[in-house]
Amino acid sequence: MKQRILIIDDDHRHRNLLANYFEMQGFDVLLAADAIEMKKQRERFHCDLLVRDVNMPGEDGISICRRLRAEGDKIPIVIVTARNEVVDRILGLEYGSDDYLAKPFDPRELVARIRAVLRRIPDNSLNTSEVAPVTFQFGAFVLDISSRVLLCNGQAVALSFDEFELLKILAGTPGQPLSRHQLASQIRGGGQQIEQRNIDMLVSRLRKRLMDGLSSHQYIQSVRGIGYVFINADLDQARS
Repeated sequence: MKQRILIIDDDHRHRNLLANYFEMQGFDVLLAADAIEMKKQRERFHCDLLVRDVNMPGEDGISICRRLRAEGDKIPIVIVTARNEVVDRILGLEYGSDDYLAKPFDPRELVARIRAVLRRIPDNSLNTSEVAPVTFQFGAFVLDISSRVLLCNGQAVALSFDEFELLKILAGTPGQPLSRHQLASQIRGGGQQIEQRNIDMLVSRLRKRLMDGLSSHQYIQSVRGIGYVFINADLDQARS
């Protein structure tokens, strides 16, 4: 699957030049003129890396970087700018950008830097598959990762591919709030990235599946302004 880069730059000519070159280098490319369009693109599509200009109308590139990091968003970010002030480079890096390149630059250098960042951060989103145990137990449920089955009191519960993947991610990180972007970036049903807006629908369906008739506990809980968190009451009791 091709890696996807989102370019955020209010200069449409510069955006298009970069997009054409990135596509020639084998990347998928999305475009945005400002922070608002960036948010809309990321709500619709998974992105592996952001390339953003510093000087933009509204929220500038460094402010966007600082905000995303404050929200816990770990997507790799490369900042490009016409300003070559040392203080700007320091601010960009301190506020969470992964690299910084001043204009004018050779697009080959930018691509080389992007690939270096992606190698350092092979998966910027949550990846539970490498560390997750084989099974998770919560209440009357057992989630068997290797067999891809959810059991309730020993009986199989029918789950779609996306429902199973979402439950695996959430159950594997109990107590850790995850954004819709983090969740959507890990679910690739049939090789296709799902849209973030579909996460709410999947959560609603999963909540119905996780009603065992014996407990009123809601395992998947909403976190205002962030997304969702999995609360395993068994773990909480064991820790107390």
